[in-house]
Amino acid sequence: MLKFALYDYVPQRFIDRTSFEQQDTNRMILDFKDGRNYASRWAAQAMAYALHHADLKDVVIACVPASSTYSHARRYKRFSAMLCKAVGAIDGYEHVTVSGSRKRAHLTGEYELCDRFDELVHIDTSFFHGKKVIVVDDVCTTCRSANAFINALEDAGADVRLALFLAKTKRYLRRC
Repeated sequence: MLKFALYDYVPQRFIDRTSFEQQDTNRMILDFKDGRNYASRWAAQAMAYALHHADLKDVVIACVPASSTYSHARRYKRFSAMLCKAVGAIDGYEHVTVSGSRKRAHLTGEYELCDRFDELVHIDTSFFHGKKVIVVDDVCTTCRSANAFINALEDAGADVRLALFLAKTKRYLRRC
């Protein structure tokens, strides 16, 4: 399975080392994570452009669950509908639900989604069984959350073909 990221994301502690264009991209990514309308449109358009040559009429697009029910809805509900409409795919948003909340891995280093996936996320197995799926997420740092979600979808009988990320975290070596 192919995993692909459209942009680089630079952690805030290294942002002073980047170009204006990278700082602008970072701002858009963070605004997308906050669920801002203009950033959701930007992200949906960027991903739609990346997928525009593929025939996706029988493909489900599913978003990797966010850290809480509120964050998941704020970030992905509108975005998923816009992206699916733009590429002609089936919207899988309503078939993945997040219960409760978990610690944000990028802040704590703890990967609760991976360790307690079945407790935190419900996947409609009858919907996903036998379907081709593209998994989308905002930022890939270690890919652990996306891999846990992909494994759960495959356990539900889905055929995951692609993981598409808005950005991947760029690594920097610390200065001495």
